[in-house]
Amino acid sequence: MPESLLFALCVLAYLGLAVWFWPGRPGCCRTDMAPRLLPLAPLALHLYLLYQGVFGGEGIRIGFSTSISAVAALTVLFYAVAAWRHHLGGVQGFVLAFAGFSVAIEAVAPLPPAAAYSGRPLFSLHMAMAFSAYALFSIAALHALLIALAEKHLHRAVPPKVVANLPPLLTLERLLFRMIQAGFVLLTLTLFTGVLFAEEIFGHAFPFNHKTVFGLAAWLIFAALLLGRRVYGWRGRTAIFWTLSGFMSLMLAYVGVKFVLEVLLR
Repeated sequence: MPESLLFALCVLAYLGLAVWFWPGRPGCCRTDMAPRLLPLAPLALHLYLLYQGVFGGEGIRIGFSTSISAVAALTVLFYAVAAWRHHLGGVQGFVLAFAGFSVAIEAVAPLPPAAAYSGRPLFSLHMAMAFSAYALFSIAALHALLIALAEKHLHRAVPPKVVANLPPLLTLERLLFRMIQAGFVLLTLTLFTGVLFAEEIFGHAFPFNHKTVFGLAAWLIFAALLLGRRVYGWRGRTAIFWTLSGFMSLMLAYVGVKFVLEVLLR
C-alpha cells in the first residue's frame, strides 16, 4: 500500500476519533472498553510511519515534522495507558486531534537529512529520553490549558460542553503533576546524557548554544515548580503559569528552532 495512503488513513482515523471523543459527543462519556481500545489502531499505524520516517534511511532523521509527530505519538500512548485507570472524558478528543494534525504535517513535510553522530548509541539514548520528556511536558501543557479553561467556567450555572465533560479539576491536577514529575526525571537524564555526548564529540560538556540555554532554563523552571508545589502547595494559576513557561522554554530549545530553520528559512 502506498505510504501516502497510509498517512491519509492515519490522519482520518485520528480526526474521526477526535470528533467522537470531543466533549459533548457520544464517545467522551463512555466508560466501556471502546474508549480504551479504539485509539490503539491509529496509534499502531502512526508508530509504523514514524519509524519509517526516522529510521527508514541511513542514520536517524530528526526534523521539525518528525519531532512533532514523535511527541504526538507518545502523547497518545500516554493517554491510552492512563485511560485504563482514569476516566478522561473529552480530554482524548484534544489529544487525538493534535495527533491527526501532527501526522498530516509529517506527511507533507520533506524528510530531514540524517542527523550527525546518529550511529552512536549514546546519541540514540539521548534522543529517546529527550522525545519522551518533550511528550510528557506537551501533555502537561495541554492539561494546564484545560485546567485554566475549567477554572474560568467553574462557577457558571451551565458551563460549556467543552468544560462540563472534562474530568474533575483534582483529577486533572493530579495527572498534571505526575506528568511533570516523570518529565522532570527524563529531562534531567536528557541533560546528563547530553553533557556526556557533548564531551565525547566536542571535547567540552556545555557547548554554548540555544539548546543548552533553553534546556537549562526549562529544567530550572520545572525544578522551581515542583519545589513550590511541595513546600508551598502551588496549584491553580500559579502552577499553570510555571508549567506553560517551562514548556515554551523547552520547545524553544529544540522544536522551535527546527521550525525556524526548516520551515521559515528552509
